[in-house]
Amino acid sequence: MACRMCAGGAEYENRGCDYRQGVATVILERASRPHVLSRIRAGLLEDGTVQVLQEAGVADRLARQALPHKGCCLAYEDLMLRIDFHALTGKRMTIYGQSELTADLYRAQDAMGTPIVHEVCDVALHQISGPRPYVEYTQGGARHRLDCGFVAGCDG
Repeated sequence: MACRMCAGGAEYENRGCDYRQGVATVILERASRPHVLSRIRAGLLEDGTVQVLQEAGVADRLARQALPHKGCCLAYEDLMLRIDFHALTGKRMTIYGQSELTADLYRAQDAMGTPIVHEVCDVALHQISGPRPYVEYTQGGARHRLDCGFVAGCDG
């Protein structure tokens, strides 16, 4: 089994692809689910991130509710300089709250049956370079072990 150690945030952007690629995943999260889902965070997504979410099939709500963002302005005293991302790169940025993205990805992971273990602490990686890596962690005062095919640390 693959093991991914994650905190609930931007790294969820990659989770949607795992199941479709046949990777069984366990997600370890140090905070509670309500905390992860209620945390207010920024929401500026790069074009490549939006493409990954679309390919993973988790961008339906994003497509309906996100705002396009073509550039920004930098100001200093009386000077204002507009940087047009779209004109410079041919790509757009997308405004979509990270808390909304996290909620979308939680729903997708729940639908796939992915275990998300919350309120985890004392995570320890073992034999990461060997043929049988494993992860130990504490949850609710009890120590647990996950035997893995590989381990990916995905904190955003």
